Amino acid sequence: MVRDPWNFSAAAFDGSLEPATFHLGGPQEEALARIEWLVDDRQRLGLVVGAEGSGKSHLAAMVIRRLAGLGAEAALLSLRGLSSGDWIEMLLERLPLDAQSRSEPLRPWQKLENRLRENTLMERTTACVFDDLDHAPADAVEGIVRLVSAAEPRFARLLVLATSTPAGFARLPVTIRQRAAVRIELGPWGEDDVAGFLAAAIRRVGGGEERFSPQAAATIARFAGGVPRTVCQLARLSVVAAAGDGLEQIDAATVERVWRELAPPCGVEQPQKKAIEVEDDRPPPANPQVRVVRRLWG
Repeated sequence: MVRDPWNFSAAAFDGSLEPATFHLGGPQEEALARIEWLVDDRQRLGLVVGAEGSGKSHLAAMVIRRLAGLGAEAALLSLRGLSSGDWIEMLLERLPLDAQSRSEPLRPWQKLENRLRENTLMERTTACVFDDLDHAPADAVEGIVRLVSAAEPRFARLLVLATSTPAGFARLPVTIRQRAAVRIELGPWGEDDVAGFLAAAIRRVGGGEERFSPQAAATIARFAGGVPRTVCQLARLSVVAAAGDGLEQIDAATVERVWRELAPPCGVEQPQKKAIEVEDDRPPPANPQVRVVRRLWG
């Protein structure tokens, strides 16, 4: 077993959705600013559109924290994989209803409307964040259409925020697409965003920010196409490979070997080798190998 020579306190790139792992890149900062505008302007619906792996779910989790800090009552519900009839009950479970309200012999929709009315009377925004709207069952989509279309006063302080892929956005009902106050595009990270993410992740687990050379960070950004999920995967495998090779710093050549030998297919076009800058003039071995490290921290 090869031990990690860098003595990390935890996994730097585990892909979790914890707040500590969220990186405020340029696309995320712009998205949060537009979402705050939705609240300030009392808009009813906003749509976050981004490719698979662009960080929509992580952004949704952070939006809940951000909106709660602004005084809103916020609930997050992932609609992917739900069965028909489940969505409204699961949404109610995420709202802070008191025991008496939960036990009332009312239909779920009535309970939801009552909560919206209470928050409206208290001049408090109710924010319902729906992740993966394009994977929702039909009854959930119909319910969300009703939420964003209702004109009754009880819905006056309601904000619905939903995420979707670009292909899924085209399949959403016209009512939803037309009623959205703003379409928030969650684009890929630039090289500076990737470098900042790598440095912050390494610093969070007790490592030095220089563990990734500037050339390595740029290479990861190019290979991953700026897609956060792919950046995280490639960075994790690069740490494994560098630790196995006993390197003090991850270089561009290590990133390239990892991409070719270990990285799973991700749909990002591989850059031509001539575009890769390595840190030294040594020729690569005839059959380069990447040693997998079983344990990176202990």
